[in-house]
Amino acid sequence: MYMAHTCIRVEDLEASLDFYEKAFGFKETRRKDFPDDDFTLVYLALPGDDYELELTYNYGHSAYRLGDGYGHIAIASDDLEGLHEKQKKAGIPIGELSALPGEAPHYYFVTDPDGYKIEVIRSKK
Repeated sequence: MYMAHTCIRVEDLEASLDFYEKAFGFKETRRKDFPDDDFTLVYLALPGDDYELELTYNYGHSAYRLGDGYGHIAIASDDLEGLHEKQKKAGIPIGELSALPGEAPHYYFVTDPDGYKIEVIRSKK
């Protein structure tokens, strides 16, 4: 078995595509348009990674309420500080480098256009 993808629903497909490309370098791997049913699915992946992020765009739907059960998805980076600085310069909404109690800073959070949180963690490789 393996993890295939994570789906998030987005209000503005183009804004979300721009964000994930600019913030992390995600590339569109495939797209499925269902105009008769008023929705589009766009799958994104990081270069060299098979795991996908599915953006579901329901035509004409307003902003989604995230609820209190969603936490975050996580992306690992070999250059945590470099990516943090790059995203800060690009104006991407990011938090400060953080740590669990008694540990060195090893993560921060980014917020996408729909309010979804993405934890960026130091790669363990």
